Amino acid sequence: MPQNDLARTRQPERLRKPGVRARNKAKRRRMLMWLILAVTAVSLWKGTEIIERLWPSPAPDVTSLHPIVAAKQADLIAAAAKIGIAILITDGLRTNEEQNALYRQGRGSSGQVVTNVKGGESYHNYGLAIDFALRTKDNDVIWDLEYDGNGSGSPDWLEVVDIAKGLGFTWGGDWEEFRDYPHLQMDFGYSIQELRRGGRPPQE
Repeated sequence: MPQNDLARTRQPERLRKPGVRARNKAKRRRMLMWLILAVTAVSLWKGTEIIERLWPSPAPDVTSLHPIVAAKQADLIAAAAKIGIAILITDGLRTNEEQNALYRQGRGSSGQVVTNVKGGESYHNYGLAIDFALRTKDNDVIWDLEYDGNGSGSPDWLEVVDIAKGLGFTWGGDWEEFRDYPHLQMDFGYSIQELRRGGRPPQE
């Protein structure tokens, strides 16, 4: 066999069939194009929502309770009163400075530890949480989880919590780690990270 013919015989398959390689390359290019088109379509469909959740535009400072939280707070007070329980809302919107002062309590200042989160890390800082206490018939304010002032046979505190949950609040007493028994919140599906980046729940 001539030398040139022998060399051609020993050439790799991919070199002897350049058309196959070209077709595979074209196929990969088409698949990449379809992938880009699919991603673009999804972006056009859901892109605005995704971008707003991940990189929302700077939001104005929160200066009051979220209107839904404020309305549910009023409903809670009224519903508790109907079963003979008077409650006092002890905290609502809390500034970052106030939150930091609470965080220092029991750490750098006197008193016991009452929170594990600093300013900007609490739903109070975004008008999405309230704290409550009970008011006795003698007008004393108490945080007694066993007190049964209305004589129902159940602790008033837990009766208030049941009403609150029915109104859409979540209760800090259900938390696994740092249980916050006076705490009620509505997060509307927003994490603290999203709120810190400027995300805000709709007002209605």
